Amino acid sequence: MNIYSRLFSIAAASAFACFTNVSLTLAATEAKPVEIKGEIIDTWCYLSGVMGGQDAVIGTAHHTCALWCAAGGIPVGVLDEDGQIYMVLKLKGEDAVAKSDNIMEIQSEVITAKGMHYVRDGVNYLIVEDVIASDGITNFNHEDYGSVPPNSFPKNFLSKQ
Repeated sequence: MNIYSRLFSIAAASAFACFTNVSLTLAATEAKPVEIKGEIIDTWCYLSGVMGGQDAVIGTAHHTCALWCAAGGIPVGVLDEDGQIYMVLKLKGEDAVAKSDNIMEIQSEVITAKGMHYVRDGVNYLIVEDVIASDGITNFNHEDYGSVPPNSFPKNFLSKQ
């Protein structure tokens, strides 16, 4: 395992442990039922700017990287229509989002979800109880931004062009 793989594994494990701990301590805050519509996003790339501007790290331009990050344990979020981000702690009865294949099936899609909304230290958290609608991936921005990161095309994709 190279140094980058080890660093990514450590970062993903730390993020998972942190957000698991947050979900346990949220019980002390007041939950409110909510219905939210927004895109499932890769929170690390969106908030850090490591892969570019916020327009480039959503939609089809960032889909493959978002899958990698979600599979690696980076917390996913819902970016709602007003620009608010809700960190997803649980999805449709799964024990933890990081262990869920369900999140991989809806990554980058615009969904409407019902769940419980918590706010702690100014951060929105969401426990998704039900995904009531999915519009699929609606943000086709890869033509404007390419693939972010540029090497994230699946094998044989470029040879088919």
